[in-house]
Amino acid sequence: MNVAYINPFIAATINLFKTMIDLEVKPGAPQVKTEGKYSYDVSGIIGFSGDAQGSIAISFPKIVALKVVSKLLGTEIKVVGPEMADGIGEIANIVAGNAKKDLAEFNLSISLPNVVVGHDHSLIGQHGIPTLIVPFSSQLGAFSLEVRMKTGS
Repeated sequence: MNVAYINPFIAATINLFKTMIDLEVKPGAPQVKTEGKYSYDVSGIIGFSGDAQGSIAISFPKIVALKVVSKLLGTEIKVVGPEMADGIGEIANIVAGNAKKDLAEFNLSISLPNVVVGHDHSLIGQHGIPTLIVPFSSQLGAFSLEVRMKTGS
């Protein structure tokens, strides 16, 4: 994967958190994901197809997901449930949609968001499609963005 393809997803994540959640987030250095190295409690996943195929996932520890969605909705969410899942799905959807604008050359279509909830789950991608992971830090805690993308070039 061309590392430049990850930049629209990083920029979309930073912008979403700044404008919709009023939270500054700091990306770490992107790195190639090795299976089994990362695990999460809550992940919002969006697939895409077109001239490039793959997916993005934004993943959080449970406590960070609850805090982020509480801030997004403007009301405290205390339990993992439909409101939290909807909020995480919406965050993934907005990140993917905004990044898609900067990747117009690929004529991408994005799927509806899926949200996976479960203590210490791992995301394992399709074999042969590289995954870059970007760790983020924030006042509410750490989370990560995974971009899996295969292009013809």
